[in-house]
Amino acid sequence: MRWGAFAFLFGGVLLNAFAQLALKASTDVTGPLVGGEGPILRRLIELATVPWLWVALSLYGVSVIVWLIGLSRVPVSQAYPLLSLGYVIMIGLAWWLFGEVPTVQRVVGILVIMLGVVLVARS
Repeated sequence: MRWGAFAFLFGGVLLNAFAQLALKASTDVTGPLVGGEGPILRRLIELATVPWLWVALSLYGVSVIVWLIGLSRVPVSQAYPLLSLGYVIMIGLAWWLFGEVPTVQRVVGILVIMLGVVLVARS
């Protein structure tokens, strides 16, 4: 895989990871959507007023465009495994931003994912 294609694909994965973080930040503002206070429709309307939700949706949109550019340059069987880099990125960012401490089992799993991504990217 060429570096240019990898850069677009990795950019799409990174944007997707940031979108997930923005979704988490938006639900941190509203609290649980189901089982929280009030009916779900009211909770969804409340969520729609949280700026982080709109940041997340925008990031998703841009990530799809960037991913499509990368996907147009490599076979899907080579590109798709790179989506698992999101796990690697997410565990570090969730720890840093939300204090979600990873377990040893998760860290070992992520190391296995990283090895797999390297092998696929080099093929």
